[in-house]
Amino acid sequence: MTDELPDYYQTVADDVVAFCGDEGGRVWLDLGTGPGGLGLAVLDKIAQGTMVLMDPNAHALARALDAARRRGNASRAVAVLGSAESIPMPDESVDIVVSRGSIFFWNDRPQGLREVWRILRPGGRAMIGGGLGSAYPQWARQEFIRRRRESAKTPEAARAFAEARSPETFHRLAAEAELPSFEVVGDGGLTADDPKTGIGVWLQFTKQAPNGV
Repeated sequence: MTDELPDYYQTVADDVVAFCGDEGGRVWLDLGTGPGGLGLAVLDKIAQGTMVLMDPNAHALARALDAARRRGNASRAVAVLGSAESIPMPDESVDIVVSRGSIFFWNDRPQGLREVWRILRPGGRAMIGGGLGSAYPQWARQEFIRRRRESAKTPEAARAFAEARSPETFHRLAAEAELPSFEVVGDGGLTADDPKTGIGVWLQFTKQAPNGV
């Protein structure tokens, strides 16, 4: 078995597009993009649309833009320096917000969710959380979980890691953010052999238009 695991951003992007749709001409935001993993994987799967890659780390954004150029998507990728707690974008300016693995490091997670709601246009959708994607291969999922557990320095760190990724925590964060409607998908940090482990845990919501449609 190779030491290199399959690219989980591709399987997560499949789940994202399944939830958010692939209609053309929309503005996407990958919040906490790092070097662009999820945002660029989504761009690979949609024919049209602009991806805003946002992160507080300028070096990571430079890497993301370089990766976009190599993948032929430079004209559809825009880098913005910013954090979840204070997104430097106008109200109702984005159609889709996605984020994988970032929310666990936000300083104020409910405030970040309020900001996501603020910038979403009516009818816009968000998918925020962490996971490997529902179609990630079982053998790779098991190996990923094994490596992650080996990297935990203490039992306390392992418990904190699992708690941050529990559905109960995501329900609490959404309630604290006073999101009018939301759904928590996935069961979080399950055992490596559980078939639902790869889905991870995700907060999904749609910002209803004023008339409720």
